[in-house]
Amino acid sequence: MSAPEPTPPASSTGSRYPSLAGQRVFVTGGATGIGAAIVEAFAQQGAQVAFVDLAEQEADELVSRLSQAGYLAPWWRACDVRDIAALQRAMALAVGQLGDFSTLVNNVARDDRHTMESVTVEYWDERMAVNQRPAFFAIQSLVPGMKRLGRGSVINLGSTGWQTKGAGFPCYAVAKSSVNGLTRGLAKTLGEHRIRINTVSPGWVMTERQVKLWLDAEGEKSLHQNQCLPDKLQPMDIARMVLFLASDDAAMCTAQEFTVDAGWS
Repeated sequence: MSAPEPTPPASSTGSRYPSLAGQRVFVTGGATGIGAAIVEAFAQQGAQVAFVDLAEQEADELVSRLSQAGYLAPWWRACDVRDIAALQRAMALAVGQLGDFSTLVNNVARDDRHTMESVTVEYWDERMAVNQRPAFFAIQSLVPGMKRLGRGSVINLGSTGWQTKGAGFPCYAVAKSSVNGLTRGLAKTLGEHRIRINTVSPGWVMTERQVKLWLDAEGEKSLHQNQCLPDKLQPMDIARMVLFLASDDAAMCTAQEFTVDAGWS
């Protein structure tokens, strides 16, 4: 009889989901911000996490920190998700080395600011290549393994920015508004194989990037006026919803959007 898997150190906060222990989870854009919080949250549950990103230093630091804390070291590869062939190769390599994945988190995105007038065809295509296209092909890559497992959970990261009519990122708004279409458009097809697919739409999350670039006095005023709750959203607030949707506790949740925005929208 093989020895049991070691019990991971307990997470300092949040719920424990026994069904996530030992599961394999793939995250796109997992080195920083919300993605890093998602990677950490799954590692704290005892899952084997794999992720791709371009931020090599941040990725190495995240893996080192989690492994030193006693969690399973995440697998990661540098990958530009605009290159779908490269993304497919990275995902195939992860499957080959770790096994089939029961959970996919389509997180990667960049909400770069731009005006309607400045958008060229080339810029439009590049924004869709980051914020829209990778999600579909990541699903396409991992669903065969989920079918072999007989179950799965796909979690697509949406946004409330377009729903609250935020200005300054029309290409991002178009890409993120399509996430709900992807979720609902695949729910029946995937559901036949007990693969669930849902959207998690964050509000204004205080990642390092958001605080550095856009949290000024006007931003603070906007938070106070629009959120129902007084606290600032943190990346781990989003990760906790993702954990729930990946777990067996959400076994009958699919084709839905789950909003985590402190009541803004």
